[in-house]
Amino acid sequence: MEKERKTPSEALEEYYKQNRGVLKVFLGYAPGVGKTFSMLNEANRRLKRGQDVVIGYLEDHGREETIEQVGNLSFIPKQKIDYKGRTLEEMDVDAIISRKPELVIVDELAHTNVPGSKHKKRYEDVLEILNHGINVLTTVNIQHLESLNDVVEHITTVTVRETIPDKIIEDADEVVVVDITPDALINRLKRGNIYRRENIQRSLKNFFRKGNLTALRELALRQTADEVDEDLESYMKQKGIEDNWKVVERVLVCISSSPNAIKLLRHGARIAKRYKCEFYVIDVECTHPMSRKLTDKDRNSIAAHKTLAEKLGAETISLKGRSISSEILKFCHERHITQLVLGHSRRSSIETFFRGSTINKILEDAKDIEIRIIPCDTIY
Repeated sequence: MEKERKTPSEALEEYYKQNRGVLKVFLGYAPGVGKTFSMLNEANRRLKRGQDVVIGYLEDHGREETIEQVGNLSFIPKQKIDYKGRTLEEMDVDAIISRKPELVIVDELAHTNVPGSKHKKRYEDVLEILNHGINVLTTVNIQHLESLNDVVEHITTVTVRETIPDKIIEDADEVVVVDITPDALINRLKRGNIYRRENIQRSLKNFFRKGNLTALRELALRQTADEVDEDLESYMKQKGIEDNWKVVERVLVCISSSPNAIKLLRHGARIAKRYKCEFYVIDVECTHPMSRKLTDKDRNSIAAHKTLAEKLGAETISLKGRSISSEILKFCHERHITQLVLGHSRRSSIETFFRGSTINKILEDAKDIEIRIIPCDTIY
């Protein structure tokens, strides 16, 4: 069979992907965790292996440990920009592209450039560099992700004004979390390894409170876990692996219009909270000719249950199909569910005789799923 030809736009997109540079991001949860130190350390290792590595922009903040890590790396001269009677310096994107090194270091990805620069944001500079086939090492803190902006403000009471689109991290070829404990970071701050001594006490009372750091650290670790999870799912699809490897827990609760669904939802929410994992709730409308049709009262009850599910932190999905068990199993397979919560069947003996038991079918056909059948009155 003749292979379907790509459209011009698809061919162009594939060309750019094949010729695009590789982006590696060093992600931290706060200043001073060691992102720039780690980035420079890797750059020097690559330089020793014979790679052509340069520094496009570096912000050392006067930290001796960071400055020492520059080693034998060379700098691309910065661009000088006149702004409001002052001469300021920014990364020279055109000079980097003209020099065309194999790898360039670009610190502080979320930085906003001085007016008069080629691009408004440094991440836009990086995207242009990548499109010219140059590999990039860069750094960013978790609070600069656009989707987490309000969450970070709620935690720290600090408004982060410099943000980057989440897609930059999602599309990165590699994300490395640079992590130390909050206690270790606070000790670094107290020793004067992060800020000048006159700023230490103010920082300890504000952004560097231990509760803030612990919450931000969890955000960073979870962000990376999500990226790893997506990479694993992509790998399994590519290799045709259908088994559930149970790398992370995922909880699914199946509900109907029965009042007992509330019990199932709370049970599922407790499991999801215990594992701090993804939590799904589905209802399945059966289209089989012998099935009981939903009334307006049923639909209102299901809607109320879904509202409760969302308050409990679940993602709710409504499905349709001739077989409830088949739809449930299909969903479990697609989302790699590890724990399934069900209630007892509400099918009549005649329906069970002709169509079988939903629970029995699931028990027979489910693989690698822990199934919890909660004792209550009637659900299916």
